[in-house]
This record gives sequence, structure tokens and C-alpha cells, in this order.
Amino acid sequence: MAGFDGLDLNMGNLYRLSEAKTRSISPENFTGEPGRGGMALEGTGAAAAKDLGQGWKISPSIRIAPGESRVLADIEGPGVVQHIWMTVTGHWRHSILRIYWDETETPAVECPVGDFFACGWNRFAQVSSLAICVNPGSAFNSYWQMPFRRRCKITLTNIAEKEMYLYYQISYALTAIPEDAAYFHAQFRRVNPLPYAQVYTVLDGVCGKGQYVGTYMAWGCHNNGWWGEGEIKFFLDGDREFPTICGTGTEDYFCGSYNFDPSVPLMGLNKDSLGYQEFTTPYAGLPQVIRPDGRYQSQMRFGLYRWHILDPIRFERELQITIQALGWRKDWRYLPLQDDIASVAFWYQTLPTAPFPALPDRDQLEII
Repeated sequence: MAGFDGLDLNMGNLYRLSEAKTRSISPENFTGEPGRGGMALEGTGAAAAKDLGQGWKISPSIRIAPGESRVLADIEGPGVVQHIWMTVTGHWRHSILRIYWDETETPAVECPVGDFFACGWNRFAQVSSLAICVNPGSAFNSYWQMPFRRRCKITLTNIAEKEMYLYYQISYALTAIPEDAAYFHAQFRRVNPLPYAQVYTVLDGVCGKGQYVGTYMAWGCHNNGWWGEGEIKFFLDGDREFPTICGTGTEDYFCGSYNFDPSVPLMGLNKDSLGYQEFTTPYAGLPQVIRPDGRYQSQMRFGLYRWHILDPIRFERELQITIQALGWRKDWRYLPLQDDIASVAFWYQTLPTAPFPALPDRDQLEII
């Protein structure tokens, strides 16, 4: 009987011994090699540590110049990334995270860091979920399990006009990977504004076998009233006009109900309703509601996540996902909305990865 590989950890198997080797990459150990941490003689903390010397937090972070891409990790497998922690300075939409598997040139992950960590509006919102945790003041944590066979390369690109600082730690295990293990993917999209009576595409062009595991959306309203009547649709393996899976409404898909307003079932829509209620749970949440302030913060904005951890959506060959943007007219007819919608799709699949659509440029990514 084969020994425990150290994967799929939970409270029920933490006592099991394994041959997996624990490693970690940070600015204090860029390669993750054993016995090589804390050896820096130069770094962003060198001045503060001048009286203490080597081993005293000399290199806790890195600087990334405008237009520069830095390799955060380059790991020979087989292994699995188990945790990513980072905190960045500057505009979160202007720091682009990319991950490459097994020496492929096409990234399997390409996403602004804020959106990847379910904080797309460039401001802190606490997220307490199984896959992503965001903690004060801007501590981004990913617990997505990311197996690889030959190589893992993680980069961060600064597309801003100013230098940025990045603090990060990437923890991984070197261990055998099951034959049926697929590769983690994440893709960002944004449309602003959504053309009238068109659906928003969350994901398209996926080719291979895999399972869809999560959605994050940063939704900015350009209209008054409720905005979440639209249905999400999953087109699987040859579906064309009609999907295999069709949701019943935007808040329903994100595991809420009645406009995310606890007073609606009792009071209806009136001036005394409680309004939107933020929540963050292991599998779904509305962690961010940005409300108008009566001055220059003029629009309602929402951040939502839904992780398909216990209910992945499996596909054999193809996957396309769309969502409608629907509000209400005065006569209770649906109103197609022209909102600012951004999303991150999370899934696992076999390689190769189909090329992603080009990311919007810096101005198109920016949030004012």
C-alpha cells in the first residue's frame, strides 16, 4: 500500500506521516532551498537591521519597477502549491499575477491580484472562506491546492507608473502527484459598460477535461434599483443555444436571496428596508458593498464570490459560462442593464491551456 502523499489535508488526516517535503519561497529565501532562509545581506529591511546584521529581517519584501515582471517562484516538481500569502502597495488592478505549469508559455492564471483574492474594488474587504481569506489590513491568502508535475512558475507584473513593494510567501510541498490531478486555472475579464441586452461572458474557449470550481465578480451599477435578476448559464460539452445548467438569479447563484436584503421577504421594497447585508462564509459571500456617500462616491458597487468546492461543475471537452445583467422597469418588466462587470473564473483542467483573451490595458483596468 502506497504511503500518504501529503495532499488533500483536513482535520481528519493531519496526524498522518508523509514523505512530502515542505518548502517555502519568500524574499528571505527566493529558491525555497533547505537551510537557505534569512541569509540576505541586502534588501528592503537592510537599513532597519544595520545594528543587528544578517538574519534580522533584512529582506522582507521586493521592489518592482513600473513595467517590470518579477519571478516570485520557479519550482521543479512534482509538487503542489498549498498557500500563497501576499500584500501589495499601489493599485491592486495594476499588479498582474500569472502562473505557468510544466514549462508551458501560456499562463494558466492571469489576473489582477485584488480580483484573484476577491477584492476587486481596490479597497479592503474581509473575506473568510475556505479558498480565499483576506485579513486586515490588506493580507491576501489563497488556499487553492495547485498540483504540478514538472514545474511551477509564478510571476507578478507591475503595470502602474510607480514602483511598488511586494511582501509574499509561497508555501508548497514536493510530493508525488496523482495521475488524475488537473491543473489550476484562473481568468479575469471586464466589460464596462456592458452593451444593452447582451449577456456577460464569465468564461469561454475552454478546451479539455476538468471541473469549474469558483466565481468572483466585481459588479458596479450604472442604474438605480435592484440589479441581480439575471441568470447564470453553464454550457457544457457541445451545448449551443441552451445550457445544461441554468441558475435562477444572480443573488441565488451566490447563495443569497431576496436582493441580499433580509427585510425584503417581510417588508418588500420600501424606504424602511434594511438594505444590502454583507456576509462571508466558507463557500459563498457578499463581502463588499460600496455605498454612495452623497459626494463623489456616486455608485453602488458589489464584490461577490461563489466557490464550487463541494459541487464542482464537471466538463469533458468544453465549457462556456455567461450571466445576464437584469434589473426592473417601473411596470415590472425586466430591464437589461449596462453595468461595469468584472469577473474571475476558477477551474481545473488538463493541459494544454487555450490562450486567454488579452487583458485590458492599464486605463481600462483602473477603478476610480
